[in-house]
Amino acid sequence: MNKPVELMDVDAVLRVLLQAATGRGPEESVPTMHALGRVLAEPVQSPIDVPPAANTQMDGYAVRCADIGSPGARLKVAQRIAAGHVGKPLKPGEAARIFTGALIPDGADAVVMQEQCVADGDHVLIQHVPAPGEWVRPQGCDVQRGSTVLHAGHRLRPQDLGQAASVGVSDLRVARHPRVALLSTGDELTMPGTPLRPGAIYNSNRFLLTGLLQGLGCKITDLGQIPDRLDATCEAIQSAAHEHDLVLTSGGVSVGGEDHVKPAVQALGELNLWQIAMKPGKPLAFGSVRRKTTGSAHFIGLPGNPVSSFVTFVVFVRPFLLALQGATRLAPPVLHLPSASNWLRADRRREFLRARLTDDARVELFANQNSAVLTSTVWGDGLVDNPPDRAFQAGDTVSFIPFSSLLS
Repeated sequence: MNKPVELMDVDAVLRVLLQAATGRGPEESVPTMHALGRVLAEPVQSPIDVPPAANTQMDGYAVRCADIGSPGARLKVAQRIAAGHVGKPLKPGEAARIFTGALIPDGADAVVMQEQCVADGDHVLIQHVPAPGEWVRPQGCDVQRGSTVLHAGHRLRPQDLGQAASVGVSDLRVARHPRVALLSTGDELTMPGTPLRPGAIYNSNRFLLTGLLQGLGCKITDLGQIPDRLDATCEAIQSAAHEHDLVLTSGGVSVGGEDHVKPAVQALGELNLWQIAMKPGKPLAFGSVRRKTTGSAHFIGLPGNPVSSFVTFVVFVRPFLLALQGATRLAPPVLHLPSASNWLRADRRREFLRARLTDDARVELFANQNSAVLTSTVWGDGLVDNPPDRAFQAGDTVSFIPFSSLLS
């Protein structure tokens, strides 16, 4: 009898992948305006204080606290200061009409908001006794000159671009986008727009994986479909390794007679083929392919079933591609929520179940968890990460990973 294949733990597989992705990769400078989703290659330090000078948080009157001993103090309105303009020093007994964001004039030490004041010709009655610093944003209260506002390895979000712009940074040093060659395997695959012949299916994985790679900002070379022949598979994978960081395939990584990816990569480089203790997505190939010139490209072969391909991408390929860019935050946030469904079929493998949130913040499972049912990923808005050998019932707490944190 054949010895049963020992299944490799999901976390152990991920550690191997991430270890292979370490090391400082190529960098480039891009305009801050166009850096969304990029990974910072070096920290951003502020050359200025933010705000660069004290300013007002409110429309009102800039005053000297010493002039207001009690409510009803009457001060001369000596000037009007709008945002973007610099006022004159404030003399004793004077107030300045001031508008949100405007610089506090020299001599003033507080702002009284307009709702607490009464205009009286060229004077104003101050109906509130302010404390020093009231409604004043001090210089540098947000960012101090020389401080680090964004750290290397951070993946940039819209608010991060705003932060960089707020300190005057027009260009950012970032990791170069990963270059990925995408290949599909299987003679049964047909492109949409072509009538289905007997035994054929449409190539959904090509579109699925392209979309996932685009969400990560990868530079994609779609090399199409490989015929189910060893020579064609070798030729396609060898060509794909040229000028790419990663060769990504779907299908052909199992041990069937028409699965040629494993022997092809073994002939062209190095391959570790795992039987992973996860469901869906048991077969996954990882290794490297030698380039004809120098060096090698990483190789990942995903299962052919569309849900298996989807799940293994978000669990393994996404963090791998982020690690290639030096990103420091790789694991998605996990929500611990009550289940709305029963799951009574405990499996010895770690399961990633398609699910969605209900209006009352419970997790509902899709009825059919088969790895060929891509509908489950469209219906759902996340995955339940279920440990091995665990059944659960409605009301039990489950670990839910939203798609929103996995698809970009």
